[in-house]
Order: sequence, then structure tokens, then C-alpha cells
Amino acid sequence: MERSLVENLTEKIVKKQAKVAIIGIGYVGLPLAVEIARNNYDTIGIDIDKNKVQAVNRGQSFIGDVSTTELAAVVKKGKLRATTKYEVCRDADIINICVPTPFTPSKDPDVSYIIEAGKSIARYFKPGKLIILRSTTYPETTEKILLPILEATGYKVGKDFYLSFTPERIDPGNRVWTTRTTPVVVGGVTPKCTELTALFYRQFVDKVVPVSSPRVAEMSKLLENIFRSVNIALVNELARMCDRMGNIDIWEVINAAATKPFGFMPFYPGPGIGGHCILIDPYYLAWKAREFDFHSNFIELAAETNEAMPYFVVDRLFEILGTNGVAAKKAKVLIIGAAFKRNVEDTRHSPAIKVMELLEGKVQKIDYVDPYVPEIQINGKKFRAKVLTPGLIRQADCVLILTDHSCFDYDLILRESKLILDTRNAINRRRVKKLYTLGYRRQ
Repeated sequence: MERSLVENLTEKIVKKQAKVAIIGIGYVGLPLAVEIARNNYDTIGIDIDKNKVQAVNRGQSFIGDVSTTELAAVVKKGKLRATTKYEVCRDADIINICVPTPFTPSKDPDVSYIIEAGKSIARYFKPGKLIILRSTTYPETTEKILLPILEATGYKVGKDFYLSFTPERIDPGNRVWTTRTTPVVVGGVTPKCTELTALFYRQFVDKVVPVSSPRVAEMSKLLENIFRSVNIALVNELARMCDRMGNIDIWEVINAAATKPFGFMPFYPGPGIGGHCILIDPYYLAWKAREFDFHSNFIELAAETNEAMPYFVVDRLFEILGTNGVAAKKAKVLIIGAAFKRNVEDTRHSPAIKVMELLEGKVQKIDYVDPYVPEIQINGKKFRAKVLTPGLIRQADCVLILTDHSCFDYDLILRESKLILDTRNAINRRRVKKLYTLGYRRQ
């Protein structure tokens, strides 16, 4: 029986006859769905958000990494559609799970979306399916959380169905490393699971890297992001140290160190870290490590250091205002950038949002400018983006640069502002007295 199921699915994959479902059509699922559909697989996106489903079926993209032109083309061709109904899993040969994996207020993993997706798949299960978990999570989620749900149907992995983990590696706004060009790591529960998953991804991804198990694939994803978290925390701590010492510019220090052609990779300080993975992943691994009586102090300390940066930025802002004779309660602050990184619309865990939450109610007025983010909620209060004009800049007691989009006119900001706190080194002109930066304090 196993041979016939494997041969049947292999043939469908190679001949582009496999029907593919994507559960979750957000920042991970939609680019994946479009790439699969572009390679002539009949693809269907499943999401509980009716607005996303309707947008996909109209061919209207709501994610910066997928153009409306790209989406509309595969929708018009009949290769991609979306629905809120999990019943379509019954006819799907391959199901990719791309649901969110947030953490709780106490920093514990929340895999409830994975559990719900697994239960929904199980309700419409039949032999011969390939299930691929893409959501970032802690090691053993695939085998100890998802697998038991699927095997509760009475079917057995490696015999009746196939299950793998392939971590997403989305870098919002990156035009070079896309769904197709970014290598995919594949870890199957059995060798046949790995083989079928690798075969499928090789149809539309340039490079596939098989590993020995889902646990290795899950841990590799965490390592990638914790590596960034730890190194960002290092430069954030050095930035605060340079600020304390005075007359040592952390940006100049990093640029000097980066001239070493080996053994060094530059990372840069900022107002904090954002996005889905880098902030969350250290806590996922730390939580799992405690199950084995292992305390990942180093990893957790890095996460705490990064999460402290918005508070440091606010304290520094208040200090700058006070030094220049402006009381915080009477200050008007103009925020430049609300997204979590430059040139994207993504505000998930954005440090700019956190800074605004800390400032709201403590200053007289907050305005923000971000052409990528037209509207945000701060402590339950709705803010709409303003247009960057000389008048808007002149009204502010201090301009606070939190996201360095390339579209901003930094010469205009420098010329018209009273005070500037630049947390991204976007302006980089140290001799201007009204300009303050993170990690440098003039003596």
C-alpha cells in the first residue's frame, strides 16, 4: 500500500497534478501560494480572515512581498483561489501549514493555531496526503504536537500519510532572497516524508536542503534568528555603553570593525527589534529548554536587552528635551517610521509602536509619518499617518527617527527640525548640534 501511495503522490508532484492547500495566507502563506500557483499547481489558500480571502479572490495583494500584478495573474489563470472552508483539505494532496505562532503575555509559546490547523486537517483526512508545517516553532512540535493529532485518525505516518517540517525564511522587503531563491530546509518524520517534501519543493525552489529530522529543521530555524538576536543585543549594549562613556561613536566603531575581512559580521543598534521571528524565537527555545532542566540564560538575556531598547530610547528623548528646556508633558514629538524595519509595511512587534505606546500620555502630542503604514492603534487610540512637510516638522519639539525608510527626505528633516534623535543613524552628521544619535554622546 505504501508503495502505491508514494508512487501516486510522486507522479502528481512531477506532473504538476497535485492539489495544494495553504493554511494561513499571511506574510508566509501568500508568497508561498503565489509561487506554487505560478508553477502550475492548483492551489487554494485557507484563512479565517474573510477580508484576506476576498482580497486574494479579487487578485488584490495586501502584502508588500507579493505584487497585485503577480497575484492577479495566477488568480486569473485559475491556479489560485482562497476560502474560509477547511473542507477543501479533503481533496488536497499537499497541505502547507503557515499559521501564526505568537507567545503569551508571560512569554510562553502559543501553538494553538497549529493545533487547530491539525484538527481541521484531521476532520477531512484520507490516505496519501503530504502535510508540511512551515510555522516557526520549538523543537518536537511536529512530532509531539501535530503528529499525534493526525495519527488519531487511525492512519500512520510514513505508511498512510507523510509529515515534514520546513521552516519559513521570509525576509520582508528583500527582493533578492525570495520564496524561489532562498534555500529550503526539509526535515521529515520518516525518510520517505523527507524525500516527498524535497521533491515537491524542488519544483519551485532553487535549492532544497534535507536534514535528518523535523527536530533538526525546527532547531535550525531558531538558531538563525537567535544568532541575529544575540548579535543585535551585543551592539545595543555597546551602544548604551558608548552613550554612557561619551565621545565614542558606536556607528564609527562598527564601521571600523567591519573592515576586517574575516571573523566579523556587522550588526547595528536600533530602538529594538521587531517582526515575527527574531523577538519570539529566543523565548520559544528558552521555554522548551526548561523541559530538560536547561536554562538558556545567555539567549534570554539577549532578548531582554533588545526588549529594553524602546525604554532606553524614551529615556534618552526625555533627557534631550529637558536639556533643551522642553518639559516632556508639553512636548510635541514627530515619529519618523512605524514599521519594524525599513521599506516594508509590516508593523508586527515594531519597536516604533512600542516607543509610541510608552510616549502616549507622557507627551502633549504625537504625530507619525510612514507612507507604508497609513494607520495604527496605540493604547486603543487610532493614529493616522501624516505627510512629511516642512510645517509638520517645524511644529515638533523633537523629531524621533525610528524606522529609516529610504523614501524619507532626511535633508528636509535636518533643515526644518528643532531637535532630532536619530536611532537608525539615517542622517549621520555628527557636527550638527541639534542632532542626537543612539550610541554617541558629544562631550
